[in-house]
Amino acid sequence: MAPGTRPEQAPPAGERPTVLILRALGLGDLLAGVPALRGVRRAFPGHDIVLAAPTGLGPAVRATGTVDEHFPTADNGRQVPSLSHWPGAPPELAIDLHGNGTRSHDALAALAPGRLLSYARPEPGHPAPPRWRAGEHERQRWCRFLEAYGIPADPADVRIAPPPLPSPAPGAVVLHPGADSVARRWPAARYAAVAAAVRETGRRVVVTGGPGEEDVCAKVAAAAGISRHDVFAGTLGFDELSALIAGAALFISGDTGPAHLAYAHGTASVTLFGPVAPQLWGPPENRRHIALWHPGPPGDPHAGEPDALLLRLDAGQVAHSALTALERYGTTGVTAYA
Repeated sequence: MAPGTRPEQAPPAGERPTVLILRALGLGDLLAGVPALRGVRRAFPGHDIVLAAPTGLGPAVRATGTVDEHFPTADNGRQVPSLSHWPGAPPELAIDLHGNGTRSHDALAALAPGRLLSYARPEPGHPAPPRWRAGEHERQRWCRFLEAYGIPADPADVRIAPPPLPSPAPGAVVLHPGADSVARRWPAARYAAVAAAVRETGRRVVVTGGPGEEDVCAKVAAAAGISRHDVFAGTLGFDELSALIAGAALFISGDTGPAHLAYAHGTASVTLFGPVAPQLWGPPENRRHIALWHPGPPGDPHAGEPDALLLRLDAGQVAHSALTALERYGTTGVTAYA
């Protein structure tokens, strides 16, 4: 859609063109992209909206309710995937929400779309092409990008509906001590201290983790006196994890994909940031979400040891924030979807 034009009208049935969006990253990236994806969905009601994203994110892609189809790509970390297995005719429109490099642009360009929107190579003749801004929040970055092409998108539009499943621990406080990067892993002993402080108030505390995080979850549980029946490490699929977080009284974690699920469900949260600042990846402005961060020079998000700024957060500070959030917002574990 050209700058300043209005959303198109739905064409007759059977004549639906395709919009292909590339955002083949992780869970947190997908959920941070929901406002942009929703903007595209609203702007092109007569198109099939297809998202190219890793195979393993299939359930999460469907849960966002923002696209018609998931085009699976290789689960290869944050690398630009091959799109050579695209099965259909060239898409009418391709949108690069993957990054600002030429590789993602070129992967889409190889499909010969009618139009291609990207940061790397703005459309010729655009009167005010979008420019990449260092230090911009991820949600704002992609909404601003779309708006430069006449596609309205609201960075605060993060909410998704909870799954139609019961929570395995309704009303519990959920701790998620793991993270994909060592740099974003707060020490297990500190999580255990926070869990113990919360349990002293009579609250049920459960621990979650992905595959490979069983040991750290077990350590936290053992040190905090949490039953092994309240440890969900490597056992929950996406929908089960989503139901658990949607029904939680509070979610506590580092800067991880599941934290973005708490934001998406409106679940009260305490998120521990480092080495990346919350100004880049933090929750939407909402008193239900507490972002803890010691300002300082950004660290290496791929470092092999916990970030120095993250380690400046002590267990007492995190426990105080958790108990404050519970006092204010922890009367129910489920918030209305809107």
